[in-house]
Amino acid sequence: MQPVDFTTLTAACSELRTYWLPSRTEQVFQRDRYTISIALRTLKQRGWLEISWHPQAARICIGNPPPRVPDTFTFSQQLIHQLGGLALVGIEAIAPWERVVDFQFARRPQESALYHVYVEIMGKYSNVILTDANNLIITAAHQVSQQQSSVRPIQTGQTYETPPKLTGPVPSVSESAQRWQERVSLVPGAIKRQLLKSYSGLSASLVESMVRSANILPETTTDSLTPEDWQRLFQQWQVWLEALQAEKFHPAWMDDGYTVMGWGGVTPAKDTQELLNRYYTDQLNEQVFAQLRHQLSQKLNNILAKLRLKANTFIERLQQSDRADEYRHKADLLMANLHNWEAGMKEITLPDFETNLPVAIALQPDKNAVQNAQSLYKQHQKLKRARAAVEPLLAEVNTEIEYLEQVEAAIAQIEKYQTAEDLQALEEIRDELIGQRYLEDPEYRNRSTNEDSSSNFYRYRTPSGFEVLIGRNNRQNDQLTFRVAGDYDLWFHAQEIPGSHVLLRLEPGAVPEETDLQFTANLTSYYSRARQSDQVPVVYTQPKYVYKPKGAKPGIAIYKQERILWGQPQSIVKAQTL
Repeated sequence: MQPVDFTTLTAACSELRTYWLPSRTEQVFQRDRYTISIALRTLKQRGWLEISWHPQAARICIGNPPPRVPDTFTFSQQLIHQLGGLALVGIEAIAPWERVVDFQFARRPQESALYHVYVEIMGKYSNVILTDANNLIITAAHQVSQQQSSVRPIQTGQTYETPPKLTGPVPSVSESAQRWQERVSLVPGAIKRQLLKSYSGLSASLVESMVRSANILPETTTDSLTPEDWQRLFQQWQVWLEALQAEKFHPAWMDDGYTVMGWGGVTPAKDTQELLNRYYTDQLNEQVFAQLRHQLSQKLNNILAKLRLKANTFIERLQQSDRADEYRHKADLLMANLHNWEAGMKEITLPDFETNLPVAIALQPDKNAVQNAQSLYKQHQKLKRARAAVEPLLAEVNTEIEYLEQVEAAIAQIEKYQTAEDLQALEEIRDELIGQRYLEDPEYRNRSTNEDSSSNFYRYRTPSGFEVLIGRNNRQNDQLTFRVAGDYDLWFHAQEIPGSHVLLRLEPGAVPEETDLQFTANLTSYYSRARQSDQVPVVYTQPKYVYKPKGAKPGIAIYKQERILWGQPQSIVKAQTL
């Protein structure tokens, strides 16, 4: 993940000063253990200033509104207690080339600051610290004890001390090309590495884009650069320093990250705020998505493995109970042939009543013929009782397996993170499994159930322009089938295969063409567990013929008056690869 460097921080703060000073503090909300959002209002606009001290994604930018869930963190409560209603009057770097920004709050503009919020963007050492006008620490996002750091402890009631000063030389727009080249080429090595070692205030991503913009490969050694190479690179160096001085930036998306200098940009961004908000939201969401998907998949695999083992055990017991009639038959044979029994016999062979074929019957030598027959009758009764007990247990386990396979299929369809909706769909599955008591997580923050997921369906258009809605998980499947579906719509599902509920939306009087039905069937088969097949049976019917059994788990439905089409999932795969 690309870290926020000094150049990016300067660009972000420059925009904040231009558009958000002065502004009134209305609210503080802590999104998670690393991020707060401060609601700011100016005469023209209202927005949420996002400040994060995440070890990989520390940043400052205008972000999205926070979710509508309770804020249980004390840090945000301490901040709003001190800053509520005050004006943000200043956003200043504490020193040249330092990645520490001082947010100053006063009663009104032009007055001296009553409080300072120091935001330290320093990788794993990032922090947010609130002090009073005398720089006494009131609270900090991350307190550092004397035992943790004797160099710079951060504790409530202590005086705020700035981070240790930079030790290396800092870039200067007045430095000559000759002196700059001498410093960078003093020790031969790759140009990217030598620039980073020679000056403070640089980042790997900035240097790489700078070197490439000068048409030089980052791994080119300093002793192999031509005078023309050095000249081009120094020109870019000057462009960078002048941009910092004038606070003129060109935020843009790169193939593998972002830039505020425009170097290597593929798509321009609206501004630095939008750039940082989207990049870090997506990057962190992708991390959470990968972890959550792995966790859910592993949990489901383990539960399903145990349930299938249990089902196999029940099946074996039923197979044994299938022999109940065999025990009764042998007992009947023995009772009909008592005269053939002899004391001490361990086995007796008697002709079958109907086929006359020999039937071997094992005997207990210490019991007489009648007692042996009684034992066989008891065994018959025991196995019959076992069947009566085991059959409902097997049905229960199979229902549970069917439900979890439906959940498993939903997770399989959400293969990788592309938008925030993908993570939300996965969080809804997690919440559902917690609700069904398959997962235990008392500390989880239920974000998704407080948000309307109706806009989170997969959406397509048929060849005739009809809308197709597809549930991403069981919660959405239920919502689609039993809330969204109208009287004129058609409901689709892969036949006896775990998969999504699919709705073909139709206006009154509208009649779909065969191509529309086939397209919807293809989508239904694609969003099922049989995605890899060439042909998949798909049923469709009117929503009024789809029911939820009493007490059924989410996503489970039964239907009638269905018709069958053969869906072709590979046609969807081919269409997506074009």
